[in-house]
Amino acid sequence: MSASATPFVVVGVDGSEASDQALRWAEFFARQTGSEVRAVMAWSPVLPGGEVALVGTEGWNPEADTQEILATAVRKVLGDSPAVTVTERVVEGGAAKALLEQSEGARMLVVGSRGRGGFAGLLLGSVSAVCAAHAKCPVLIIHGDTPLPE
Repeated sequence: MSASATPFVVVGVDGSEASDQALRWAEFFARQTGSEVRAVMAWSPVLPGGEVALVGTEGWNPEADTQEILATAVRKVLGDSPAVTVTERVVEGGAAKALLEQSEGARMLVVGSRGRGGFAGLLLGSVSAVCAAHAKCPVLIIHGDTPLPE
């Protein structure tokens, strides 16, 4: 990160309750450190099982749909006037790779412990595990409804 760049916190958003709580924590941490929030949501044309979705058929635009889902999640969680600047980024590809790339130079990467997929009984999802293992910045993994400090 260059000296003139605004510091930022990256948060993974997927519309799950865990990512909503991660977004709250990202805003909290950004306020405490004078940073901006970069809310990231990934999309992929590859469906579970390896099939490729037919992108662009019958008016379906997964990138635009993902942007709408991301914007809705940010508004739902942080309201229309967040306490910090929030930049929304939609990235094609896998979630873990997108978050690792987007967090290059970040003060912190915040993710929920479990996203929309996977097995509910696991304590850590694959995306949060990959991020914790490979990020080049601190990673905060939010479990459940961990409350913000007062």
